[in-house]
Amino acid sequence: MIVVVGEILIDRFPSYERIGGAPFNFAFHLKKLGFSVRFFSRVGDDRHGRRIVARLGEHGFATDDIQVDRNHPTGTVQVDLDADGVPHFDIRRNVAYDHLALGTAVHGKAARQARMIYFGSLLQRTDPGCERVQAFLQQAGRQTTCFLDINMRPPHVNPRSLAASLVHADLLKLNEEELADLMLRLGGPTDAADSLAWLMDTYAIPILALTRGSHGSTFVSKDAQIDQPADRDGDIVDTVGAGDGYAAILAAGFLLRRPWPETIAQASRFAGGICRIPGAVPEDEGMYADVRRLMKGHFDDR
Repeated sequence: MIVVVGEILIDRFPSYERIGGAPFNFAFHLKKLGFSVRFFSRVGDDRHGRRIVARLGEHGFATDDIQVDRNHPTGTVQVDLDADGVPHFDIRRNVAYDHLALGTAVHGKAARQARMIYFGSLLQRTDPGCERVQAFLQQAGRQTTCFLDINMRPPHVNPRSLAASLVHADLLKLNEEELADLMLRLGGPTDAADSLAWLMDTYAIPILALTRGSHGSTFVSKDAQIDQPADRDGDIVDTVGAGDGYAAILAAGFLLRRPWPETIAQASRFAGGICRIPGAVPEDEGMYADVRRLMKGHFDDR
């Protein structure tokens, strides 16, 4: 079982709306690949929240895992795209997911039993949010892999959460901007290669993936370093959710013990496919059939 904790929200593009949030996108992809996924999040008691809960139910998620907040609205993000389809986010503050409760017996049991826990930094932008996430992570079982997809969205970054989260990370994904920001905040080296080594050594992180937009990605573990070019097949609609798609395939390859070169190449292809559709998750589920075929794995929890 994969446990995902974090935000689900409404992305408001100039001409349409989509359900989004990095944790939701990650959870959705893995659910469509056939993994057992529990997604803990919180929405408002409003039309956006009702739409989200209905959509999750339609796609096989346990809607009991989604808390309904009668005092705070469902999260929303205004998304503006530049000429290259790169998004710029205006994220609403003090919304339902900021008040996600993670302290029940149900949450503790899920943390102990999970094969993987996925988490990020936006849910920890407030001190109470950080405390709740860190307490949840403390309950992870010995067999649990903690996947930190850091997703820093300044100014929605709580400095307290960064080092605390990195300590838990067995697998870290971040982009170039996030790497540079972390080095400034944590006092690490400025050279990219040195920064990756410093992060892995300082926080005992065994596996790290750095996404570099049109320049591809770099994967580093104790046994390998892979520099993967970006997938450039087709026109870019927008890049929203590309990193989340990459993260999902990275997680799938890890859990299925697929060779890293194969996994990273497929993660790049899938991220490229996300760039060729509007929004972060595909309407055409054929994209997942291609992943299943190419990875030649059994996407279940046997």
